Parts: sequence; C-alpha cells; structure tokens
Amino acid sequence: MCESCGCGEKTLRVEIAEGLLSANERLAQRNRAWFERLGVKAINLVGSPGAGKTSLIEATVKDLRGKRVAVIEGDPETRRDAERLAALGIPVAAVTTGGVCHLDARMVHQAFHDLEAHRPDLLFIENVGNLLCPADFNLGEDLTVVVLSVTEGEDKPEKYPQAFRRAQALVITKIDLLPYVDFNLERLIGLAHRINPTLRVFPLSVKTGEGLPAWLDFLHSLP
Repeated sequence: MCESCGCGEKTLRVEIAEGLLSANERLAQRNRAWFERLGVKAINLVGSPGAGKTSLIEATVKDLRGKRVAVIEGDPETRRDAERLAALGIPVAAVTTGGVCHLDARMVHQAFHDLEAHRPDLLFIENVGNLLCPADFNLGEDLTVVVLSVTEGEDKPEKYPQAFRRAQALVITKIDLLPYVDFNLERLIGLAHRINPTLRVFPLSVKTGEGLPAWLDFLHSLP
C-alpha cells in the first residue's frame, strides 16, 4: 500500500514493473535459444553516451578476421550511428526507441529478423547510451560488455554497480588520453573487480590501436 494515503499506487507500480521484466525475460530466453540455434554469439554493449561504443565496433569490424559480424544499433532518436556502421559494409538493423532509455528483448527480437539471413557469427547489440536502465533488461545475449572511457571518471563502478555486476567484460576506451585527464586506471579496475571479481578488463585505444589485439583475441576465443 502507498504509505502516504493507502491508495495502493506504490504497490501497483511495483507489480507493473515486475510484470514487464517478467515478460521481457521470457522473450529474452526465446532470443537466446534463437541465437544458439543459429550459432550466433550476441554481445550487448552498454555504456554512457560518448563512451566509444560505436567506435569500438568500427575498429573491431575492421580488424576482426574470419568472423561474420552484424549489428543491432539502438538510439533514442536518430540513425546516425547505424549509418556509420553500415558504411563499413556490415549488416545493421537500426532501432529507434523514441526516447526510451534502453533496448529490450522485444526490440532485439524484431531487429534480428532483418539480420538472420546474414548468419552472423557475432552480433553486436549497441544499447542506448546509459549505464542504468539497460542493466535491468536481459536481451538474450551471451555476453554483456561495459564500455567506459577514461574521460568519464573512475567512480562509475560504485555509481552503477548493477551494470558491472551483470557484465562479463569491461572495455576501457580512449587510453591515449590518459596523460591529459585525471583518471586512475588501477583504481577503476580495483573498484570493478570488487563488484565483479571475474570481470575481464581490456584497456584500449581505437585511435592508436593499443590494447586492441587483446580484445580481438578475446572475441576469437568465445566458444
């Protein structure tokens, strides 16, 4: 019941939220089964606007050998990032959420219908720029990767622990800027591992290529 007036509004909101998450989880499991049947490894990239998610995909696609790649590109209003990636000649399905702060399993399910015929080995799902909302929505992915740039500060694991708790890997981007920003790489890694001790960490720069081979080797090693 609502503590202030006993109207039950608070309880109703909780029940609606739980119902939405439950429905999303059922469809996420359908997505997972679909991906498994096709031999697709789905990677959910989550991170704030400007973290470098699109640039990471661009660099990965250019240097990753022997893998067919497709992308589901989530954006609140525009298709600009999708157009950037499509210019590389890879299959891209754009999802414009209309202001919604995350992708959900239904959006991914609908978008993958446009990509299924390409039979990708790797499916990158670039989530909407946000470290909060996407952490609550399973998409059916095999792997969740947090993308965090050195320009954002090293306190993000403490501020958004659920995103780091759900992730299997952390990509730290723009390390070429480390000499110019107040950022403690070791502290960030320590905070992230305090929340998720098994988290794989990949500091890299898509501009210089530093650290990129380790990320590519990790993708190649996915079973």
